[in-house]
Amino acid sequence: MDDRRLNPPDTSRPQPARPPARAAALPWLLFVVALALAVWLAWGAYGPRPAGDPLATTLTAFEKQNRLTVFSAQLSPVVSNDDEQVFGLIKSRQVAVIPTRVDYTIDLSAMNRDRLTWNPQAKRMDVRLPGLQIGRPNLDEGRAQYLREGVWITQGAQARLTKANTQLAERQAAAEAANPVLMGLARAAAKEAVRQNLAIPLQVAGFGAVTVEVRFDGEPAPG
Repeated sequence: MDDRRLNPPDTSRPQPARPPARAAALPWLLFVVALALAVWLAWGAYGPRPAGDPLATTLTAFEKQNRLTVFSAQLSPVVSNDDEQVFGLIKSRQVAVIPTRVDYTIDLSAMNRDRLTWNPQAKRMDVRLPGLQIGRPNLDEGRAQYLREGVWITQGAQARLTKANTQLAERQAAAEAANPVLMGLARAAAKEAVRQNLAIPLQVAGFGAVTVEVRFDGEPAPG
């Protein structure tokens, strides 16, 4: 029977020391610091930065749209005209309802530096627009409704009545488009459209969240 005994481990030899956890994490910490420094340097070199002149950025945004349609009004003028033939013995009448669209526009080619004011402390761009322009009424005669009265309406009389009512409807639509209510709606739409068209380019150019104040010629400047 083998009576050899198991010998205890020899503790006389020094065991290799394990590196502390802090020393093991040091290379990763240095790597993270180096990566953050590289990202910071790249952002400073290539990241977005404010353009030199916010007024130039604004004018460039205006140049992309020479004329801006800001509002459209849908109108339905109701007009009528009479026609007489044979010394007034033959009379006819036509009533017409003609759907009409009127566009309100701004001539952006008139914009220049004199109409812009930049406040760098408040990050605010003040814009003064030229007057709103009312376009020529666009009559949709294909959807017009006519009511004719008369015992005998000749083709010539019908043509004259239709032409006269078309001209009258155009004048009436132009007058309706200039009423204060529609003009107020068109101005409000114009201001909002200009704010949206300028705020995004200025933000992309690196100026951050910019406030755009818009007014028309003749309106008081913001306080």
